[in-house]
Amino acid sequence: MTDEAAPRPTPAVAPERRLGGPLFWVTAIGGWAVIAYGIRGLLQHHVDTRPGNLAKFVVGGALAHDLFFAPAILIVGVLVARAVPGRVRAVVQGALIVSGCLALFSYPFVRDYAAVLHNPSSLPHNYSANLAAALGVVWGIITIIVVATIARRR
Repeated sequence: MTDEAAPRPTPAVAPERRLGGPLFWVTAIGGWAVIAYGIRGLLQHHVDTRPGNLAKFVVGGALAHDLFFAPAILIVGVLVARAVPGRVRAVVQGALIVSGCLALFSYPFVRDYAAVLHNPSSLPHNYSANLAAALGVVWGIITIIVVATIARRR
């Protein structure tokens, strides 16, 4: 007997994958065309679109996201992962995601950004109360689910 190892079969070499095929370039050109059309409209209708305000909104939104929202969400995620038991963690995380989406969507309404001084029907509802009611419904349902899950496990 020899101590030689049996020759291993050579693995099949995967074909080299090229990035940037025809589909990529077609969609990239289409996307840039849409962006150029939007910028053209922004600048052409500058009285209505207010490019300066839009630039402040975009830059401010990026800064608020990077400096506040992303770190806050990471901290909340770590706290939820440590504090909430595993069997109900997904339910609580789902409620937090839904609550965040509700708050983000309703923020312009709560702040009355579209309110018109001489048109009381432009924002006819109390959006703060409506947001609180929607969040109450979400967390009420989640509370029932969590209590039922814990009671069923015991």
